[in-house]
Amino acid sequence: MSFRILNAGDTALTIEFGEHIERHLLTAVAALDAALARAIDRGELHGIVETVPTFRSLTVIYDPLLCSRAEIEPTITTHADAALRSLVARDGPRRGRVWQLPVCYGDEIAACGPDLDELAQACGLAPAEVVRRHASVTYEVYMLGFQPGFAFLGDLPELLSRPRRREPRLRVPAGSVATAGTLTAIYPWESPGGWHLLGTCPVPLFSVNWPQAALLLPGDRVRFRAVAASEYRLLRAEMPKLRAAAQPPQAFLADGQTER
Repeated sequence: MSFRILNAGDTALTIEFGEHIERHLLTAVAALDAALARAIDRGELHGIVETVPTFRSLTVIYDPLLCSRAEIEPTITTHADAALRSLVARDGPRRGRVWQLPVCYGDEIAACGPDLDELAQACGLAPAEVVRRHASVTYEVYMLGFQPGFAFLGDLPELLSRPRRREPRLRVPAGSVATAGTLTAIYPWESPGGWHLLGTCPVPLFSVNWPQAALLLPGDRVRFRAVAASEYRLLRAEMPKLRAAAQPPQAFLADGQTER
């Protein structure tokens, strides 16, 4: 695997590792992002405004009054080479947190997952089996986009993979747990959308009151836990309080972790 560096206007450049959604590309992007953050902290890179990770690339935004591409590219190239080498020899602990998020699927409350039966029929499975398979995977947060706090999660079990709906909805409720292609996600806010809606998660994913406004970050992992209608209603009643709190809801961190 190799990379290329592309111009993105006069204030940014993009380091591109590949062309598809693949987990090893995410690992390279995450390694480069972390390495550049450390280089900035050490004073090796001046004028960097921010970095923006995606499925397969990292965009570095810089202030042209403080630096130029020619000045920062050698350091970025060195760290990109190291990120590729890290794919071959990974002996450290995985970065990111593991979240276990409750989901009320459409087999408990039909309105929570209006597409569950249709997707189950398309997959040749019972609705309960779709739920079991969807909740059996530990998903990786590939990137954030589309909405504040919207995390693209992969990889969906192959048997559940289906294209987006032919006719998108004008309104997808906030909290909807959905699938499209090889990905799954939770809609943080009400919006139009064309994904298949399987359930609803009552945990807020974004709050301006938290030190880090988005609950899920690239490199985190997510497990879904199917909950009964009664538990869902109790959790949903707590949602406004969780969003207004000064810290994100650490009760949903798995395995006794603490917020980073």
